Parts: sequence; C-alpha cells; structure tokens
Amino acid sequence: MNSLNTLFSNNLFWDIEEDALDSEKNARFIIERVLSQGRLRDWFALVDLYGLDKIKHESLKIRYLDKVTLNFCSKLFNVPKSKFRCYKQPQSIQQLWQF
Repeated sequence: MNSLNTLFSNNLFWDIEEDALDSEKNARFIIERVLSQGRLRDWFALVDLYGLDKIKHESLKIRYLDKVTLNFCSKLFNVPKSKFRCYKQPQSIQQLWQF
C-alpha cells in the first residue's frame, strides 16, 4: 500500500508519523480527517482507498462531524442525520467560532 502522505494532502496528517497509521486499523480516523479537513482530491483518493460502503459504515460511527459534513454524508448516503453517532452525541464543548 502507498504511504498516506502520497495519497492525501500533506496537511491532513501533519501531526502523525507517516508509519504510525494503518489504513485498515485506523480507517475511521482517516475517513474522519479527510471528511472534515480534506480537499476534493483527498475525497477521490478516499473513495479509491475504501469505497463508498466502507466510508458510509465508518462515518455513521464518527463522534464529531461539523454540520456541513454531516449534511453532505446524510445526503450522499441517503441516511437520516439522526442515524449518525455525531448527531446523537453532540459535542460537550460547543465551538467558540461559528463560520
């Protein structure tokens, strides 16, 4: 498998050592990072790496997605927002800045 740094934008995993992430063991973390901070080319790389079914499965379990990303996933996968874990468990500390 290719290094994650060659698949995705450099800024996505700047805080993690290149060899520390395993694409299967850390799939949910990688999917969350790309969904929330990735660029369009990162999205296409994510789909190539995991496929839409795996992305859907893992995104339903993510603890936090911003409102725009949650709406995107809900519409893309045709799943009500209420089925997502992040919708059921809102963040305990609300964001200071509303963009």
